[in-house]
Amino acid sequence: MNAKFNTLYNGHLALENGQQTLIDSYVDNYWEILPVERMEIRQEIIIDTSQLNPDFRRAELKATKAIQKYGMEIGGKERNPQIDQAYLLLGKARYYDQRFVPALEAFNYILRKYTNSDLIHQAGIWREKTNIRMENEEVAITNLKRIVGRNLHHQDMTDAYAMLAQAYINLEQKDSAIIPLKIASNVSRDFEKKGRYNFIIGQLYNEKGMLDSANMAFEKILDYNRRTPRVYLINAYVAKTKNKFRTEPQDYTLREELEKMERNRENRPFLGPLYRLNALYYMQYDSLEQAAIYYNKSLRNAHDDRGLLYRNYHALGTMYFDNSKYKLAGAYYDSTLTYLNENTKEYRVLSRKRNNLDDVIMYEEVVSRNDSILGVLQLNPAQREAYYQGHIDSLIAKEQQLKEKQEIVAPRRGRQRGFMDGFSQESPPAVEFYFYNTTSVSYGIQEFKATWGNRVLEDNWRFGGLSVRSDNQAVAESDSIAINPLHQLAYYLDRLPVGDSAVDSLNTQSNFANYQLGLLYKEKFQEYQLAVNKLETVLENQPEERLILPSNYNLFKLYQQIDPSKAEIYKTAIIKEYPDSRYAMLLKNPSLILNQDQSSPEAIYGQLYKDFENHKYQHVIEQSDVYISRFNAEEIVVKFEMLKATATARLYGIDAYKSSLNEIALNYPNSPEGQNAKELLEGSLSKYQDDGFQLEEGESTNWKLIYPFHLNDTTDLVKLQGTIKQSLEDLAYDKITFSKDQYNPETIFVTVHGFTSKLRAQGYAELLNINKDYLVDNENFVISSSDYKKIQIYKNLEGYLSQIAKINPSLNN
Repeated sequence: MNAKFNTLYNGHLALENGQQTLIDSYVDNYWEILPVERMEIRQEIIIDTSQLNPDFRRAELKATKAIQKYGMEIGGKERNPQIDQAYLLLGKARYYDQRFVPALEAFNYILRKYTNSDLIHQAGIWREKTNIRMENEEVAITNLKRIVGRNLHHQDMTDAYAMLAQAYINLEQKDSAIIPLKIASNVSRDFEKKGRYNFIIGQLYNEKGMLDSANMAFEKILDYNRRTPRVYLINAYVAKTKNKFRTEPQDYTLREELEKMERNRENRPFLGPLYRLNALYYMQYDSLEQAAIYYNKSLRNAHDDRGLLYRNYHALGTMYFDNSKYKLAGAYYDSTLTYLNENTKEYRVLSRKRNNLDDVIMYEEVVSRNDSILGVLQLNPAQREAYYQGHIDSLIAKEQQLKEKQEIVAPRRGRQRGFMDGFSQESPPAVEFYFYNTTSVSYGIQEFKATWGNRVLEDNWRFGGLSVRSDNQAVAESDSIAINPLHQLAYYLDRLPVGDSAVDSLNTQSNFANYQLGLLYKEKFQEYQLAVNKLETVLENQPEERLILPSNYNLFKLYQQIDPSKAEIYKTAIIKEYPDSRYAMLLKNPSLILNQDQSSPEAIYGQLYKDFENHKYQHVIEQSDVYISRFNAEEIVVKFEMLKATATARLYGIDAYKSSLNEIALNYPNSPEGQNAKELLEGSLSKYQDDGFQLEEGESTNWKLIYPFHLNDTTDLVKLQGTIKQSLEDLAYDKITFSKDQYNPETIFVTVHGFTSKLRAQGYAELLNINKDYLVDNENFVISSSDYKKIQIYKNLEGYLSQIAKINPSLNN
C-alpha cells in the first residue's frame, strides 16, 4: 500500500509534469506531416545530465525505490501487485529521457515476468513505441498488429493504432498509415488527440492529391470547434482554404469569410497564417499590391514560424522578380535564405538563383541607364531642356515638402524637451559609432537646432543668447541653395555623351547586356518569354556581328519550348545565312551535341590545354585568339581567355599576366573565371615585389645551373640534354635532375636542378667543360632557386646577368 499511495504516486506526478513540459516546449511544424507524438529527439550526446528534464529522473528514482524497497519476489513470483506499475513507470521515465535501450529492458521485463498483469498490453505498446524510436519500425509493425487484435481498453487501442500509423509514416508507407489513424481518432475520447490525428490524415490525403478526402478530415476538426485546441482548428481551416483555392479559384464569397476570421479575437495568435491566406486570395485575382500588403502583415505576425517566414519572403521575392524589381527581389531572397536549412535542396536551389540574380541586377541596370540616355539623345535641344527642367522641379518640390515637415516637427520637439534633457544619462545602445553614420549626424544637427537654436561655438554656450543671423547671412545661404548643381540644367546637359562613337558604345553595351540577360533568363531561371524578349531586342537594335548568330540560335531553342512554328523560322534562317557555322551543323545533325565530337568547344579547349601542359605557350596564345573569335558570346570563351592569360604569364611575365587578368575581371565580372582573376589581382599577385637578387650563397641551399639557348638552336639543345643525362648516370648523381624551361618567346633554358650550394653548381659546370668525355663549352650561369623564380616571374634576366661576373653573349644573338 505504501508503494502505491506514496512512492509510485509521487513518481507518476513527476512523469506527468515532465510530459507536460515536453508538450509545452515542442513546436509543431504544420508545413510538414505532424508526428503522432510530440517529443523532440536530441541529436547531440549529452554529457552533463543536469541539462536534462529533472522530472523524468525523479520519476525513475521513485520507480526504482518502489521496486527495491517494496518488491516481494517469493518462489520466483512477485507477490506485490504494484511492482508491475513500478516497472512501467521506470520504462516510461527512461523513454522520455531518451534512454531507449534501458527503457526497452523495463518493458520486456514486464512482458516476461508479469504475463497475467492487467498492464501487459500497455507494456507491449510502449515497447513498440521504443522500437519505433530506435528505428525498428518493421518489428514494431509486426508486434502492434498482434496487439490490436486483442480486447484492449480504448486508450490502449488509441495508442496502438496511432503508433502503428507512425511506423508506416516513418517507412514512407503513408497509404497504410491512414486507416490506423482513422481508427485511433474514432476510438479516442481525447479531443486533443482527435484533432491531431485528423489533421495528420488531412495532410496525408493532401500529399496524395486527394483534396476532397483531405477536406473531409479538416472539416471534422472544424466541427470539434472549441473542444479541440485552437491551433488545430486554425491550421485545419488554412489547409482546407488552400485546397479550395486549387479547386475553386474564383470563389468571391471567400473574402468575407477571411475577414470574419481576422476579426475573431480568439484568432489573434494565428493572424500570421490567416494573413497569408488573404495574400493567396489576392494572388488568385492578380491583385499584387493587396497581396504584398497581406504578405507583409503575415511577416509581422509570424511569431518565429520559420516555415511561414520563409514562404512569405520567398513569395514577395518572386513577386518583385516577376515585376522586374530585381534589387528588391534579391533582398527578399536573402531574407528567405536565413530561414532555410543550408543542407536542404530548397536552400541550394534558391542560393543559386540569388547568386544569378546579381548578374541580372547588373545587366538590367546597364540596359536601364543606357536606354534612358539614348532616349534623351533622341530629343531636340528644347525637349531635352524641358525634360530635365521637369526633373529639377520635382527635386525642388520634394525638398520643399521635407523642409516644411521639419519646420512643423522641430518646434514641437523643442517644446517637449526640458533644459535638463541634455544631462540625461540614459541612451539607447549604439549600433555603430555616431560620427560614422552621416544620417545620424545630420539628424542630430537638426535636433540640436530645434532645441537650442543657432548657437555660436564658444564656452558656456548653453547660457549664451541665440546667435541671430544677419540679412546678409540669410541671403548668402539662400544663394548657396540656389546654386545647387542638381538644380541646374547645365549639370545634366553637359554630362550627355557627344558624338557617334559615344552613342555606338552605349548601343554596344546595351546589346551585350540584353544578350547576357537572355541567356540568364533561359539557362538559370527558365523564364523563356523574358529571354525571348531580351534576345529579340538585341536583334532589333543593330547588334555586332558576333551577337547575331548566337542570338538567333538561342531564340530557336527557346521557341522550341513555347512556339515550335517560330522555331522553324529561326532554324531556316541560320542554315541559309550561316551554312558553315557550327550552329548550322548542329541544326542539320543534332547528334553532334550528343557525340561531343572534336569540333565542339569543350573538345577543342581540352586539346589546347594539353598543348599548354606540353609547354607550347606561343601556340596556345595564338590558337586561343582564334577560338575566342570563333566562339564569341559563348560561356566557354572566358576559359580560353584564362588559358591565354596563363600562357602569357609563362612567356612575358607578371606584368603581362596582370594586364590579361585585369581584362578578364572587367569583361567577365560575374563568371567564376572573372571572379578568380579579380581575387588573384587583389590577393597573391599584389604581394609580389621585385626586391633584388641574392647573388651570394647566404642561407640558400637550392641552386641551379642554367644553359640558355635560342629557340631555333634545337640541335645544340638536344645534344646538351644527352650529355647531361649521360654525365648524371656516369657520376651517379641521383639527386640531380634537369629540365627544359621556356624563358620567353626567343629563349629556352636547359636547367640543372638539385645543387645544395653555388660552388657545387659551378664545379659541375666546370667538370662538363674540362672532362674529355663531355667537353661542354656552352655559356652558362649559376642562380639560386629564389632568384630563378624571380627572373621567370619578372623576365629580368638581363638585370641579373649584369650583376654577375660572367655574362652570356649567346643571349644577344
